[in-house]
Amino acid sequence: MFESNIKFPDLVQVFVYGTLKLGEANYKRYCAGKVVDVKKAFVQGKLFALPMGYPAMTLGDSQVYGYLLSFPKPAILNQLDVLEDYHPTREISENLYNRKTVEVYQGEWLSLGWAWVYLMSLERVNKLGGVLQADGWWSSSGLTTKYSYNL
Repeated sequence: MFESNIKFPDLVQVFVYGTLKLGEANYKRYCAGKVVDVKKAFVQGKLFALPMGYPAMTLGDSQVYGYLLSFPKPAILNQLDVLEDYHPTREISENLYNRKTVEVYQGEWLSLGWAWVYLMSLERVNKLGGVLQADGWWSSSGLTTKYSYNL
């Protein structure tokens, strides 16, 4: 993983907070060798751990921590859409996650611009038995932000 201050104007930016983070289950398959820039970041929302072993983010006013990944090819969104069970022509309620743009921040609310993120409806989170992650961090190892993440 690396961080850079270089601006890439035509990159696809995706905020990740779960299994697509470095070291998590889906990073190697979907991101390794494809990411050209990584920044620690946060967005506004609410984060939940699901009993299936992955997280879900909803809209909200808390901070959710993760990484802003930059990809050189827009085709990555097609691959991520399949992973997240999102299809743009389906009804919102038929998708497991829905892809939206959110403003991404670093440090003391320094805006990094807008990025794609996959959100789940609060209704679906509740049906699936989601547990609020009050510290805004999810890890398959159970580590908290105190140990896993320093902005």
